[in-house]
Amino acid sequence: MAETSRPQPYQPGAVSLFFVAKAGVFAATFWIWLLILVLRTDSATGLQVLAATGAITTTLLGVVLGARMALQRNAAIRHAEMKKLLVDISWNAFTAAGNAESTGKVVPFPTVPGDTEWASQRSGGDRVTVLDGGAGERSSGRERGERRR
Repeated sequence: MAETSRPQPYQPGAVSLFFVAKAGVFAATFWIWLLILVLRTDSATGLQVLAATGAITTTLLGVVLGARMALQRNAAIRHAEMKKLLVDISWNAFTAAGNAESTGKVVPFPTVPGDTEWASQRSGGDRVTVLDGGAGERSSGRERGERRR
């Protein structure tokens, strides 16, 4: 069967990738800056602490943003597959209802019998209206005006 041209599902793309790449560039810059500071001086300075803090923070931020982008992408793919599956199920059920006499993998929906079939199955005494309390209440001898306890 030929694949139809369906619109592509939403997948996180350029904006998420931009922030992940930006965090990666900042992390690389901080790590290089920290490496240069460590190789130049013998004792720990405030700039080294600042570079180390920036390197660790931007690295963790890049990892978190990358993981979030991957999870969103996987969720978007699963959502698109679920929508496709629901459409296929509803289409198969629709076609199976029309082809109830043919054998297939899908169980056809039961059809509702027409008014003529219902009339032949029920006797005249079976009918109870909404306002009636039911058949048991009429046979107990109570009248409609009496109050229940």
